[in-house]
Amino acid sequence: MSQPALAAVTTAEAIREQAALLFFERGYDATTLRQVAAAVGIKVSSLYNHIDSKEQLLLSVMGGVMDDLLALQKVAVSRDMDVIDRLIAVLDCHIRFSASRAREVFIGNAELRSLPTDARAKVIAKRREYERRIQDLIVEAGEQGKAEVLDARLHTYSIVAKGTHVASWYKPAGALSMDRIINIYAKAALRELSVNDADTRVDGWPAAA
Repeated sequence: MSQPALAAVTTAEAIREQAALLFFERGYDATTLRQVAAAVGIKVSSLYNHIDSKEQLLLSVMGGVMDDLLALQKVAVSRDMDVIDRLIAVLDCHIRFSASRAREVFIGNAELRSLPTDARAKVIAKRREYERRIQDLIVEAGEQGKAEVLDARLHTYSIVAKGTHVASWYKPAGALSMDRIINIYAKAALRELSVNDADTRVDGWPAAA
């Protein structure tokens, strides 16, 4: 990649990162493009080399975080292992990502209404794809007799909510390590599904503390 192209990528990333920080701290409506430009250290006019509008910038933040999450989840789902281990892998990915990208998770939940209709539909479609992959694992576990599935969709919502929850309070310097947090949440999720030896399965997971 040429130096000008590399610089453009770096600036685009900086714009997205600073916009996410400002949207998180001030809210989308209260954030101006002038403030974003100032945070990046460029002129407002230069922003338009990278974005078309403030709405497009919000979509970049919200859509980008879902793209990153979907990519990581795809790896977890496609692992060559037992369905319960794949479910634990997905939980691991979900909790770890939600904690490390807490600002964007918050923005995704708080600012969806701020997107134009077409952009909102794109983000919703990505969320549904993300939830569908989790739900498919839950259904598969039930069909194999490895889980007691009361309602696959509601079990899925419960797992997704765990990520939203941890994003709201997790601190790297907190009393619990990330591995321990994942261990606890994964046990809770598997217990909800009445998975046999749920605690043992989670404790045997490579990332468990």
